[in-house]
Amino acid sequence: MVSQTAALAATVVTLATFTAAGLWYAHGRVGSVEDLLTARNSTGTAMTTATLIASTMGAWILFSPAEAGAAFGGLPAILGYAIGSAIPLLLFIPVGVRIRELMPTGHSLTEFVLVRFGPVMYVFVLVVSVFYMFIFLAAEMTAIAGSLELVAGIPAWQTATAVGLFVLVYTAYGGLVASIFTDTIQTLVILPLLAVGFGAAVLALGGTGEIHATALATDPSLLDPGFRPGLEFGLYVVFAILGANMLNQGIWQRVYAADGESTLTRSFAVAALTVVPMVLLAGLFGVVASGLGLVTPETQSVAFFLVVIEVLPESIAFVVVLLVVLLVMSSADTMLNAISSLITVDLARIIDVDNDRSLRLTGRGLTVLVAIGAIIIGAQGYSVLRLFLTADLLAAAVFVPLIWGLYSRSLTELGGLVASLAGLVVGIAYFPMLRGVVMLVPGVGPLLPEPAFLPAFLGATAVSTLVTGLAVAVGSANFEFDSLTTKIRSFDESTTEDPSAAAAGEVSD
Repeated sequence: MVSQTAALAATVVTLATFTAAGLWYAHGRVGSVEDLLTARNSTGTAMTTATLIASTMGAWILFSPAEAGAAFGGLPAILGYAIGSAIPLLLFIPVGVRIRELMPTGHSLTEFVLVRFGPVMYVFVLVVSVFYMFIFLAAEMTAIAGSLELVAGIPAWQTATAVGLFVLVYTAYGGLVASIFTDTIQTLVILPLLAVGFGAAVLALGGTGEIHATALATDPSLLDPGFRPGLEFGLYVVFAILGANMLNQGIWQRVYAADGESTLTRSFAVAALTVVPMVLLAGLFGVVASGLGLVTPETQSVAFFLVVIEVLPESIAFVVVLLVVLLVMSSADTMLNAISSLITVDLARIIDVDNDRSLRLTGRGLTVLVAIGAIIIGAQGYSVLRLFLTADLLAAAVFVPLIWGLYSRSLTELGGLVASLAGLVVGIAYFPMLRGVVMLVPGVGPLLPEPAFLPAFLGATAVSTLVTGLAVAVGSANFEFDSLTTKIRSFDESTTEDPSAAAAGEVSD
């Protein structure tokens, strides 16, 4: 086990270094609310690619793929996770180009929903988006707290608090500008550290041949590409991650931060290709942990770190500690920025804020409360994968009408709402972690089907897609996409006309 004092000191030094870097870079570069929230058209291919990799590959990459490999189906589960992580980034290429064309001065998906569909759908999507990002942030805090407690014995609350406070400092000051800069540096450090950790583990275990033989002797299904539970997991995790990323405001911010459509296309494509081996490498630790007999039902979510403790020398384990800190910083600042963006741009429409200063204070205050809530949940030690799956289910039921609405003129607000709610009802009926809430309703329990993840995610997405298609077929609306350009303005443009409207990100009548 790594020394608690050394691990805590390394954690604090790493946090302080990147916080200082973020503050330094943002100084003088955040001249408006636009800079704070979108950093619009400011990043080239290299920086956009790096920030996409860092912001989407948080500390969960050391937990969820390994847990999938150890407990959800071995090699096919990991492959599904890797492919599922890449598909959303590829889908963002046409979708990102489309929304930049329709809303060149936009800020968020929910902003699009308000104009395209209406206030009811807007509030519904806003709640789901904020809930998903809060769960993401809480899962990251859970990951960092659990890993350092296991590897170095640091109490979970200390780790979660330190990470949350440091990240909050440079996020509140520098916004997206600081986040993108620190993401870029973190990516340059994360990739080599992950490679070093995996290479050292392979050598310590006697090479790939020895690992393969051990896994086969312990549980042949771990390496069976046709293992049904693994295939099922790999299938439904694609829909889970796809829906979740479509509602991730952090990615939408980076769509607007790219300095052009060619940059957007190249960056998302390279990021998609890069995350596949990252997830595969991390997931294989779960197969190794299970093959070595290290995993129990209570330790499935920390399979990666069971291997680290068992086979790696303290010096390499120390490298893993730094890796976890960097990973959680890269995604936590993204989520805090994203939540802050939605609060500033969107919640101002439903909260009575009468001036720019009040709006900023409200946004920052609510962001701090979200961070505190995530820190508290992060100290509880829940399963990171299960936290993500809970948030992913909601997104899987909602994202199809939103993407369809980018291209169809006839889809109405009612059609989108009915499609989303129908998918959500089907998903919750099957979803193992939410059935308890539904069963509180008298008489509903006996009507529920057997719980299973596959029909939950496939059912939520398929039903939502089917109902959306029907709504488009019978819809009589004829939405004018040109209105998105005139009704959604940048804060800089609005400031010259009405400072209070600019602060609220006002959508004109």
